[in-house]
Amino acid sequence: MSFQSDRGLAKFDYVDHHAILGIPIDGKVGDIRKRYLKIARSLHPDSCMEGDKQLASQLLSKLVNPAYEKLTQDKERTEYEVLLRLLGQRVLQQKNGVELKSELAQQLFRANDPDNFYKNSVQDIAEKQYQVLDQAIELIGELSELNLAYLVVKAGKGEVTIGRPKQSLTPGSTGAVQASSLTPQQQPATPAPPPQVSTPSPNQTFVNQYYRRAEEFLAKNNLQQAILELRDALKLEPSHSRCHALIGTIYLRQNQITMAKVHLNQALKLDPKNAIALAGKQQLDKLEQKGNAAKQSGGLFGLFGGKKK
Repeated sequence: MSFQSDRGLAKFDYVDHHAILGIPIDGKVGDIRKRYLKIARSLHPDSCMEGDKQLASQLLSKLVNPAYEKLTQDKERTEYEVLLRLLGQRVLQQKNGVELKSELAQQLFRANDPDNFYKNSVQDIAEKQYQVLDQAIELIGELSELNLAYLVVKAGKGEVTIGRPKQSLTPGSTGAVQASSLTPQQQPATPAPPPQVSTPSPNQTFVNQYYRRAEEFLAKNNLQQAILELRDALKLEPSHSRCHALIGTIYLRQNQITMAKVHLNQALKLDPKNAIALAGKQQLDKLEQKGNAAKQSGGLFGLFGGKKK
């Protein structure tokens, strides 16, 4: 059984920890703990039928426990929640929208009181989330679509502002979330143009933090953790040349030539003068030349150096 959903936040390579635990995205730590204990009890071997014990153990270890750890550590939870709000703003601004299969998620856009509708819907799904374990991943996906829709609604109300024009999204007949005008009840007053300031955007601030942590992990030779930090940074800023350059050089150190080549080329495409990318590309070219020479040498030995049978 696959433990990965392809719905909701998963479409943007985010693990939806709130959906896994069946709690609203603005849930308090106390509520998170209570919900976790309830799930842990229901997935305990003593509470499961014999045929469900292995699946229950896997759900607990692979999904529930990591989600609980993420959402109960103040720093990680705060960063994660900010990333989710930024994601809501990002989806709001997408012209093509995003497909939502969940009827509840689509209804959320039309609800008169989206906050109550959202919380009641999450609660209803959460009550049955781990009753039939084979359906747990499907219900996590439905919760995640509901979470994504709620993030977009909150962004459309102006509760998350990143300095771009606001739009409202409503579900179309095909189940896709599409851009449309705000209804009269939702129409905000036209704000005065904000003054131009040179402060970095929230995205840029978090990208810099991820990059700095990646450098720290790299200094400790913790290459895998450095890669994870840079991947998170690139989710926010896919066109960040420095991140592409650094992750490319790390892949090079791991001898993952293909991945190194992809990121180094992208870094140079974005910034042809990037010193890290230029140095990495030079090293990559040397490795590829050696590899080609070895192949040619091997081919000659194969033709003329084989032993007679």
